Amino acid sequence: MTCVNGRISPTTTTKLRLFADSGGFCGNPTCLTEIFRDIDDEVIHIAEIAHVISAGDEGPRSDQELTPEQRARYENLILLCPTCHTIIDKAEDKYPIEMLLEWKKEHKQRIAEAFGVQSFDSREDARSRIEPLIAENSFIFHEYGPMTEERFNPESDMPAQWLRKIRSKIIPNNRTILNICDANMHLLNESERTSLIQFHQHVDDFEAKHLAGAEENGRRFPESFETIFKY
Repeated sequence: MTCVNGRISPTTTTKLRLFADSGGFCGNPTCLTEIFRDIDDEVIHIAEIAHVISAGDEGPRSDQELTPEQRARYENLILLCPTCHTIIDKAEDKYPIEMLLEWKKEHKQRIAEAFGVQSFDSREDARSRIEPLIAENSFIFHEYGPMTEERFNPESDMPAQWLRKIRSKIIPNNRTILNICDANMHLLNESERTSLIQFHQHVDDFEAKHLAGAEENGRRFPESFETIFKY
C-alpha cells in the first residue's frame, strides 16, 4: 500500500482522504485507470499510495530536511495505479514535485466537477440534486445490505454484491452529498447543520470499515439527514 522505503505509514484518515479524492481513478491525468476491479465475486483495489517527496533520504525527489512524519502526511501523497507509481519513481527527473502536486490538485477538481458540486440559490435546487443519491443509497441498503433475509444464507453471494455496491455506489454518492451540503451550508438551518455533522461522522466511520478494514461499525446513518434541505 505504501512505498517500500516508507518509514511511517499514513494514518487511516489520510488513506481515506486519498481514496475519496481519487473518485476511483489513478491520479495521473493521462492515465485515469480504474483502481477498483471486480474479480469474480470479489472486489479488489490496485491503488498505491505514492510519495511526492520520497519516504526515505535517498529516494525519488528526496528532501532530507523533511521529517518522517511530514513525508507521511496527506499533502505529500498521491494515489496512483501501480504502473504510474513505478514510472514516476524510476523517471523522477521527468516528474518533479510541482507536476505531481498539480496532478493531485487538478484531479480533485475534476472529480468535484464530475459530481456536479456547486452552490445553489435555493433549498429546492440543492434538495433536487442530492435526493436521487440519498434514494439510491437507501434502495441499495434495503436490497443488498446486512439486514436482508439473505444474511441467514451461508451460500448467498449477497455479501459480495453488497460490498461491491458500497464501493461503486454508496461511497461515491456519500462523497457527492457531503460536497454539495458543504458547498451550500448557507441554506441549512441549525438542526440541519447538526445532522450534517452527524452524517460526516457516519461517512468517516463507514469508509473506515469498508475501505480501511476497521472492525467497529461506527456511527449509523442519521435518520434526520433524510429530510435535509426539505421545507
